[in-house]
Amino acid sequence: MGIVTINPATGELVKTFEPHTPEEVTQKIQRGENAFQQWKKVSFDERAKCMQQQAAILENEAEKYGRIISLEMGKPVKDAIAEVKKCASVCRYYAANAADFLKDEEIDTRASKSLIAFEPLGIVLAVMPWNFPFWQVYRFLAPALMAGNVGLLKHSSNVPQCALAIEEIVRKAGFPDDVFQALLIGSKDVDAVIAHPLVKAVTLTGSEAAGSKVAEKAGQEIKKTVLELGGSDAFIVLEDADLEQAATFAVKSRMVNTGQSCIAAKRFIVVEAVADEFLKQMKEKMANLKTGDPLTEDCDYGPMARKDLAVELEQQVQDSVKKGAQVVLEGGRTDTNSAYFKPMILKNVAPGMPAYDEEMFGPVAAVFIARDEEEAIRIANDSRYGLGGAVWTTDKERGLRVARQVETGAMFVNAMVASSPEMPFGGIKKSGYGRELSYLGIREFVNQKSIWVE
Repeated sequence: MGIVTINPATGELVKTFEPHTPEEVTQKIQRGENAFQQWKKVSFDERAKCMQQQAAILENEAEKYGRIISLEMGKPVKDAIAEVKKCASVCRYYAANAADFLKDEEIDTRASKSLIAFEPLGIVLAVMPWNFPFWQVYRFLAPALMAGNVGLLKHSSNVPQCALAIEEIVRKAGFPDDVFQALLIGSKDVDAVIAHPLVKAVTLTGSEAAGSKVAEKAGQEIKKTVLELGGSDAFIVLEDADLEQAATFAVKSRMVNTGQSCIAAKRFIVVEAVADEFLKQMKEKMANLKTGDPLTEDCDYGPMARKDLAVELEQQVQDSVKKGAQVVLEGGRTDTNSAYFKPMILKNVAPGMPAYDEEMFGPVAAVFIARDEEEAIRIANDSRYGLGGAVWTTDKERGLRVARQVETGAMFVNAMVASSPEMPFGGIKKSGYGRELSYLGIREFVNQKSIWVE
């Protein structure tokens, strides 16, 4: 069976692609290695010129590429265009800073000269998801290529046009041939790529299960991995919060990408003194969101990326309600043949329910009532995930104190969780390990070599 594009808004088959054969994959890996042997010798200035040109293409053709995103995975086109433009920002960031991030670091020792050199590894395989089909790739692509590595992309099978579009952009930007290549292969074919001796490292953004499988194979092969996995981010609202602001961002954070984001707020932990008022405002704001054709400008949220994902989310909600969760905002699937899912709010969520124990990857908010700040932190940390989180309070020092106590890779005070080129991004616990972005991200896939001169 081929790799297919299905428009989740209509259910229509858009296009079918023939997967690359094992022989073609092997050829691409060899071409990638040939490209690496030349690319690693190219100066940072020359790499930066290509990266800046890539940023210009992303900005100038954002609408073209945004429509591909919307067509393949259902994101409202205005959000898809913004995603493409955000990719330009990470290209410009590493074009400007990579040379400084990877310059030799001199160390004071008894030697006449000692330093740490940062050298590229070679081919890095990226296994990427469909929810931010451009941004997730560029978080890897920009630092990897600026470091002198080359990339192979195994994208999610429902966004092949996005994968090929990114390959096209890299080529148009003037990068040498085969510095970045898309592999149209299935998940079952990834192990063979990881095992190839010319592939030096793997980065994956995706589910806990997918990350475990990739890490297992990479471990067998003794290859470096970075994993950015699921999240069940806490959104803590303290009694001194600006409730209007908190409720506005609660809805925005839960509904980003139709709720299909690892760093979307999923667990809303509200101190009981303000719980009723917060819940009232959140419900009103969420109920006012508009859906429809994601290719139109007035669509607040589109369909979920695939119908089976909507079915899975529906089952999680039903199982939680059977175990005692209370529906505050009615929603869910109204058409069994559709991928659309209207937003919902649940409360009285308790351990043993999917809404408590699992990641709800779609537009369902779970609300928890806490007695006080201490209990709010305890609930926030009672999760196997640790990707991001937020706390809302008019006392910034209090917010910082709470932020330090929540077990996550990132905490935001009076802001929704988001990724930006300057700050490291990644999780702890079952949310993965390693970091993308910032100077930490570009140093993940380099040889940090000690050089000693007696």
